[in-house]
Amino acid sequence: MKIAIVCYPTFGGSGVVATELGIALAGRGHEIHFVTYSQPVRLELLSNKIHFHEVNVPEYPLFHYQPYELALSSKLVDTIKLHEIDLLHVHYAIPHAYAGYMTKKMLEEENIYVPMITTLHGTDITLVGNHPFYKPAVTFSINQSDVVTSVSENLKQRTMEFFDIQKEIEVVPNFIDGKKYSASFTDCQRSLMAEDDEKIVTHISNFRKVKRIPDVIEVFYRIQQEIPAKLVMVGEGPERTHAENRCKELGISEKVIFLGNSNEIDRILCFSDLFLLPSETESFGLAALEAMINKVPVISSNTGGIPEVNEDGVTGFLSDVGDVDDMARNALKILSDEQTLEKFKNNAMISAQRFDIDRIVPLYEAIYEKAHKSRFDKAYDR
Repeated sequence: MKIAIVCYPTFGGSGVVATELGIALAGRGHEIHFVTYSQPVRLELLSNKIHFHEVNVPEYPLFHYQPYELALSSKLVDTIKLHEIDLLHVHYAIPHAYAGYMTKKMLEEENIYVPMITTLHGTDITLVGNHPFYKPAVTFSINQSDVVTSVSENLKQRTMEFFDIQKEIEVVPNFIDGKKYSASFTDCQRSLMAEDDEKIVTHISNFRKVKRIPDVIEVFYRIQQEIPAKLVMVGEGPERTHAENRCKELGISEKVIFLGNSNEIDRILCFSDLFLLPSETESFGLAALEAMINKVPVISSNTGGIPEVNEDGVTGFLSDVGDVDDMARNALKILSDEQTLEKFKNNAMISAQRFDIDRIVPLYEAIYEKAHKSRFDKAYDR
């Protein structure tokens, strides 16, 4: 099957999932065409099964903000016609589902019918989509999709609460490729990050306010007061400067390493002992899943879809949002005893296998087949 995938090409969870999905589908014989404004960061190799089509947005003085949706829908029309695409899978309601709908309508003028699957990832619903300015467009785009999926049961329920949705939403969770982590790295080089007696705590995100970066610092501050530890902060975003300043105020700058964005998340997690995810909300918690498959237990907030991933008392612990004292206590429960730490590490890896890519990708393939067959019915109805 020939599939066009639209996503954000950045380090964010939705772009990572969309890219990994496309790569996995290509490995199963499908022809994948990524359509976005730059090559996705996790897309390292192109092949006869994986293609990238760049969306160029011409600049005109007439427009204060350049119309990306217009450029995207035009590029999709050209790509679908040129490569005879069978279906369109868009990740994120805004602006991708909206552009996808316009693409479908333009193609229908030429009697070309391409079904659109829309996957909801979280921020497109909980933060952006629920804004009064965007809510009508998001509602319309979701209802006009042929199939709608969400990455967690919690996100599905929130979507149904926020919007007047007339479509069934199928839950297809995010996934991890367990095969990538089946062997230990020989170049883990833990000694570059910490002394032998120090525990390594890690946080990975885009450093937005919703990630509650100050809570990461506060939890670690309490941890390092009790046991020798280092904190590794991976990512970039508006909260980084504030976090660095807070580390200076607390006198722990020499214990905190800011690495910036990285494509080597697995190498960073391979020497980590604990992962912190104190977010205000998470639709799923992909970063937690990536930690778990690397045998890293998770201390997280009890919000959104995180409890569907992080099992309280098994793979880590859940705390109320903002309760840094409880998070620190839970962290010390795991880190203070080597046997306990090893138990949580093993539990994390075993639990993560529930979301192995080989279990999840067939769910998408079944949806694709159903949508692909339905397009002939719609063409016949016309």
